[in-house]
Amino acid sequence: MARTKTPKEEKEPGRLKQMYRVFQMTRRYDPPSIWWMAAGFLVPLAIGLVLAFVLASGSIFGLILWIIAGVLAGLLGFLVILGRKAERAAYSQIEGQPGAVGAVLKNSLPRGWIGTELPMAISPKTQDAVYRAVGKGGVVLIGEGPETHTRRMLEDERRKVQRMLPNVPVNLLQVGPDANSVPLQKLAKQFRGFKKTLNKAEVLAVNNRLSSLQRGLNLPIPKGIDPTKVRAQRPR
Repeated sequence: MARTKTPKEEKEPGRLKQMYRVFQMTRRYDPPSIWWMAAGFLVPLAIGLVLAFVLASGSIFGLILWIIAGVLAGLLGFLVILGRKAERAAYSQIEGQPGAVGAVLKNSLPRGWIGTELPMAISPKTQDAVYRAVGKGGVVLIGEGPETHTRRMLEDERRKVQRMLPNVPVNLLQVGPDANSVPLQKLAKQFRGFKKTLNKAEVLAVNNRLSSLQRGLNLPIPKGIDPTKVRAQRPR
């Protein structure tokens, strides 16, 4: 009897197919990005052609090398722009949805930071929530939703952390519709700006200590695109 293949046994799409899907998604959500990607390929190619005829006009081998270099540089430029545009398109799909901050904390934090997709506090009515990350800059609490809805939850969580760890700095961030809020796509970059106050061992100790505060709430995470899975792969 024929055995049905399990999902794990099904062949995953190849890299080129994945890149094509990323390109299609990006083009659908950001049509002008096509022109940026075209420029990212054509400009380095044109520079390579100009250099080929200026510097190696008397050498066929030199011409070929410069043209190949231009093509490779163009492909690299195309992939870099595709990756950035795809990341923005992915964030635009989940921005404003419950759990969007959790998706960023789980997948896109800089090295040395520990985050979780589960919130520390949540409003049952509005689904506004507070998330936590721990890293070299101390503890960061992130409010997801309008500031008027999350301010009290943020302050409550900050007091809890300060009572348990009075010598660890606690930073607050806000992701939401307010003018002074951090855009979702720029959230991960905010963590690079915090001054280093903890080493690696201290980060682990603080995170383990604060794990007792986790309430185990089940906030629905968006089923949209994972920002880390839509970045174009660079050629090795």
